[in-house]
Amino acid sequence: MSDKIDLDNESQITLTRKIGANVSDVFSAWTDPALIEQWQVDEAEFDASKGGEYHFVTYADEDDDADHEVTGEILDYVEDKRLVMSWVHRDAESEEELLFVLDITFRAIDDDNTEITLVERGLPHADPQTRIFSMEAWSSALEQLAEVMEEVLD
Repeated sequence: MSDKIDLDNESQITLTRKIGANVSDVFSAWTDPALIEQWQVDEAEFDASKGGEYHFVTYADEDDDADHEVTGEILDYVEDKRLVMSWVHRDAESEEELLFVLDITFRAIDDDNTEITLVERGLPHADPQTRIFSMEAWSSALEQLAEVMEEVLD
């Protein structure tokens, strides 16, 4: 598995990752709520179609209060090829709303390997630390996805 991170400009992050799984399985891991809950969030609702909406919740470790909640719309949906989502996160403490676009492309390398390119765009990072945090968070999410896909295939 390889990770590649491109720092395109201050409002875009691009990560490329090879996942040891079939492209259809990897695409399903991004669009099937039961699979999304295995690697990305605690609760997922996902209307897998262009114009559909989604809602993700990750709970704090100690209690049932929502630690992280994200909603958005599916802007583009091409099965096994591309998924574009608006990504809206509301910060409960500051009441600030963060909005950006997540553009994920899926490319079959062969029957058992997929290359994912994830582009986060439109989120101006306030400082280098928030940019690094965002890159590390997406890199960690892709690592978790790779681990889940490998476990499913074993």
